[in-house]
Amino acid sequence: MTRFAEQETGVFPSVCSLDCPDQCGLLIHKENGRIVKVEGDPSHPVTQGKICNKVRNVAERLYDPKRLQYPMKRVGKKGEGLFERITWEEAIETITSKWKTLIAEEGPESIMPYSFYGNMGMIGTEGLDRRFFHYLGSTQLEYTICSAAGSQGYGYTMGASVGTDPEETVNAKLIVMWGINAASTNMHQVMLAEKARKNGAQVVVIDVHKNQTGRWADWFIPILPGTDAALALGLMHILFAEGMADEAFLAQYTVGAEELRDQVKPYTPELVSSITGVPVADIYKLARLYGGTHPSFIRIGNGPQHHDNGGMCIRTIACLPAVTGAWRHQGGGAIKGNGGYLEHNVRALQRPDLRKNKSARRVNMNLLGQALTELDPPVRSMYVYNSNPAVVAPDANKVRQGLEREDLFTVVHELFLTETAKYADIVLPATSSYENLDFYASYWHHYVQIQEPVMRPYGESKSNTDVFRLLAGAMGFDEPALYDSDEALIRQSLTDSGNPVLEGVTYEALVEHQYVRGEVRSLLETGFPTPSGKIELYSETMARRGYPALPTYTPLVEDGDLPFLYIPAPNHNFLNSTFSHNEKHVRLEKTPKLHMNEVDAAARGIATGDRIRVWNGRGSCVLTASVGADLLPGVVLSQGLWADDPERGGDTLNALTPARVADMGGGATFFSGRVDVEKVG
Repeated sequence: MTRFAEQETGVFPSVCSLDCPDQCGLLIHKENGRIVKVEGDPSHPVTQGKICNKVRNVAERLYDPKRLQYPMKRVGKKGEGLFERITWEEAIETITSKWKTLIAEEGPESIMPYSFYGNMGMIGTEGLDRRFFHYLGSTQLEYTICSAAGSQGYGYTMGASVGTDPEETVNAKLIVMWGINAASTNMHQVMLAEKARKNGAQVVVIDVHKNQTGRWADWFIPILPGTDAALALGLMHILFAEGMADEAFLAQYTVGAEELRDQVKPYTPELVSSITGVPVADIYKLARLYGGTHPSFIRIGNGPQHHDNGGMCIRTIACLPAVTGAWRHQGGGAIKGNGGYLEHNVRALQRPDLRKNKSARRVNMNLLGQALTELDPPVRSMYVYNSNPAVVAPDANKVRQGLEREDLFTVVHELFLTETAKYADIVLPATSSYENLDFYASYWHHYVQIQEPVMRPYGESKSNTDVFRLLAGAMGFDEPALYDSDEALIRQSLTDSGNPVLEGVTYEALVEHQYVRGEVRSLLETGFPTPSGKIELYSETMARRGYPALPTYTPLVEDGDLPFLYIPAPNHNFLNSTFSHNEKHVRLEKTPKLHMNEVDAAARGIATGDRIRVWNGRGSCVLTASVGADLLPGVVLSQGLWADDPERGGDTLNALTPARVADMGGGATFFSGRVDVEKVG
C-alpha cells in the first residue's frame, strides 16, 4: 500500500518505530515528495502530540548523506569499511551461492541470523525473516538481550507482561519510578505523572544515578547497583511488621502470603541499608509512604534486570503491589511491560512449523562473541539486520574478534555503514520504517497502530520482507509462506490470535483509524495469567525449575576485584546505537562522559572535564569525567552507546561489559561488570 508515499505534499499519519514503550502517534509533513517535518499526533489518546528529540529530528536521519543507497561488497580488510557498489542481483546471487555451498558441505546450522528490534514493526522483525530461517534450518537465535530476565521474573509473580493501564496512572497518589530514566526512555509516563502530581501525587525515583528523572522527582533515592531486591524485601518487612499489608487482598488474590511474611523477616532495615546504601531512616520513610498512600503505582524499569540477579529482582519488586493491595485502586499496581495484553498470533506470523530440524542448536545473543570464536562446529555465515552487535552486544571486543574471521561470511542489511557493517562481506541498503507497511503493538499502552509508507524507498533500499522474498526465490524454495505479501502477514498476525483483547483489531480497522485500542479488562476481573489464577508470591513453578520459590536477594557474581561497579546506562538522544551516527543527535548529546562520585574522584585526582581511562580485562575506553554526588561511591556510569571515534580513542563501551547471562531468561548482565578508572595525561 503506497497511497501516502506517492503523494508529493500533505500531512500523513505515522507511528514511531523505535524500541520504546511510548510508541507515539506521528504526523509526517511532506513537501515536493520529501519529509520536512515530523510532529506528534495530538489526537493520539496517550502520546497526545508530544514526541522526543530523537523522533523530532528523524528527517535528518532519513536523508542523511551517509545513508546507504545501494548494495556493496567488501574490497578491503574486515573492519576497514572499504566497499564497492554492486547490483542487487549480484548481491543476492553472492549470498545464496555461498549459503547453498555451506548447506551442502557443513549443514544449515553453519548459518545464523542476528537481529533485534531496531525497528519494532512486527512483520519486519519477526515475519518472513523467522519463516525463512526456520525453513532454511539455520542455527536459532535466542532474543534475550533486552528484557528477557525481567519479563520472566515478573511473569513468575504476575503470570505475563501485564500491569496497570498507563492512562489510569493519572489517578495515582504515589508514583515510584524504580530503575527507569523515564524522562529519556518513557517520556509519556512522565507526562502522566505530571498530571497526577498536579492532583497531589508524590513522585519517588529509585535509581543508581540522579539522572534527568531523578532530578525531576520529589524524592530521589540512590541505591547500589544490583541490590534492588534487598530493598523490596526490606520494604515488605516493614509493611508486614507495621500492619500496612492488605490482608483481605492477600487472602483473596494471592498465593503464598504467609510464606512471604516469614521470608522477609530477616530483611531488617539495618541489614537492607548495609546492602543497598539506602539509609535506615529512608527505608522506613519509603515503606510508610508506600504502605499509607493509595493508589500507589510502581513503574519498573529495565535497569535492575540487567544484573546477574535481575530476574529475581523484578520478581521481588512485583510482589510489593500485592502486599499493599495496590491493584484494588484505579491507577495503582505496577508496570514492567504490558506487551502481554496485545499478543498477536505469533505462530501464524513466524511459522515455526516450517522448521524440519526441530532440535537445531540455539545461540543466546548475549553470547555472540563466544559463539563466533568458540562454537564447534563453527558459525560460517551470519546475516545481521535490525541490530548493530559490534556496539550493542556485551564483551564487544570478543564480538569483533569473531567478526574479523576471514572464514565468516557476513551479510548486513542496514541504513548506515555501522560498526558491524564494516566487517561485512555484503552490505544491503535497508528502508526505514517510514518506507514500509507494518503494524505495531506497544509494550506499554494498549493501542495497536499501523504504518503505511509515507515516503518512497531511499535509493535502492529494500525492506526486510522484500529481501527475504528475494533470498527465498534465489535459494529455490517453493514454500508459499515465504512469499506472502506484507498485507497478508498483518492479516495473519491479527487473525485467530486466541486473544480476546484483539477482537476488534483488524487490518481494516487499522487502515481506517490508524490506531485501535485493545479491549483490556481489569486483572481482578479476568484473573491473573498464572497457573493458580492469582498473584504468586510463592511460585511452585519456580520451585520445580530449581529457583527459590519465594523472593530473595542474591549478591552479584564476582567480576574480578576492580573497585567500581560500571553501569552503561542509556542517554537522552540515542537509542542504543541508533542515532549515534547522525551529527544532529551527536551534537545534542555533546560528549561521552563517565559520572563518578566526588569522593572517588578526589582520591584519584580527577575533576570534571578531565579525560579518563576506564578499563578492565575485557577492554578500555576514554571518556570525559563528570564528578558530583549523583551516584554512590563505588559506582561509575556512562550514558549512551557512542559510535566509534578514532579521535576519542579506546574501545566501544560494551567492550567493558560481561557476557554472563542473568539468573532467568538468559538475560544480559550489562550492569554487573567492574572497572577501574585513571586520569589520562
